[in-house]
Amino acid sequence: MRVLTFLHSFEPGGVERIALRLVRHWRASGVDAPLFLGRTDGAMARDVGDDLDFITPRRRWPGIAHWETIWMIATLPRIVRALRPDILFCAGNTYTVVAVMLKLVLGRDCPPIVAKISNNLDRTDASWLYRLFYGLWLRIQGLAIDHFVGMEKPMRAEIVQGVRVSPARVAIIPDPALSEAQILSLREPVAVRAPEEGRRFVTIARLAAQKNLALMLCGFAGGCRPGDTLTLFGDGPERAMLEALAMQLGIADRVVFRGYVTNPAALLAQYDTLLLSSHYEGVPAVILEGLAANIGIVATDCSRSMAALLQQGRLGTLVPVGDEAGFAAAIAAARPQAQDAQRTLHQARRFAIENGADHYLRVMRSVLHRRVARAPAPLVVDPVLPLL
Repeated sequence: MRVLTFLHSFEPGGVERIALRLVRHWRASGVDAPLFLGRTDGAMARDVGDDLDFITPRRRWPGIAHWETIWMIATLPRIVRALRPDILFCAGNTYTVVAVMLKLVLGRDCPPIVAKISNNLDRTDASWLYRLFYGLWLRIQGLAIDHFVGMEKPMRAEIVQGVRVSPARVAIIPDPALSEAQILSLREPVAVRAPEEGRRFVTIARLAAQKNLALMLCGFAGGCRPGDTLTLFGDGPERAMLEALAMQLGIADRVVFRGYVTNPAALLAQYDTLLLSSHYEGVPAVILEGLAANIGIVATDCSRSMAALLQQGRLGTLVPVGDEAGFAAAIAAARPQAQDAQRTLHQARRFAIENGADHYLRVMRSVLHRRVARAPAPLVVDPVLPLL
């Protein structure tokens, strides 16, 4: 089975990071897993993409970073015709427009497409007009894409309702954002500090509108105590605005913007509480990394999966999306070293790539069977894992 994954670039992003890990794991398992990149720049080329072979166009349009989706639509069909993959893997919502256009351009010659839903489909943060047209777009995806993958159990109903497909066309695969080795590494103990040193809050996020980091800064300003600090790992278009906001709130001396760093998850154990303030998410990989590191979590209830992910509040505090006062109160109440280590370890292991990568392959073989037999494929049963 030849599985072709297509990504815009090595620019940092949770969808892209997990896709690159999957490609690497599939290849190590003996699967023919080519990778197509629209362009070759991005910091992850020296990180998770290091030494990973890929295909890319010989010539590029000027400024394609601003037209990367159109560029992908223009260049990918030729690659698909040349490589003749058995399956196309659409790594996240960002790439579904490319997948739909491939079906239109290639017609019956287009291989089956398996698409991971990486973000919340409800989009309650958007206007009613946006949601109307977004709903129509989701139905178009349901007509063009062969099979969908959700990242946690509550997403099955979300995908069936939003995309209007039968449950047999939806698989649930806990997002393979971690590895067993990484989980064990993240749980290595760090030196215990005295309480008077202050609490250390941290976030890992692209500094973009979706992450609503302005709310995080305002919440930190309202809920922090003397000596507390907040460290932000990541970069993006809102960095200058957020630095100015920290100055305006009078917390600039306690907020550190670290920018992009290689493998920031490895640093999580140095902190007490992970913060996530997004408008919308799917199953955020950073939350899984926080569970693996066994640190506290304060997050907005930004997807149908968040409650299940944090076991209805047993593994973290959930705050309504956009609730600045609630976020500040959760920060004020955060207690270091209060997590149940056994529960967090069990939950993190559900999302290990050692399980997820093979589950993807089983789903893909099932989709191929449907194409060859021209008959409905049997539903791939989700693995049953005990809950603590």
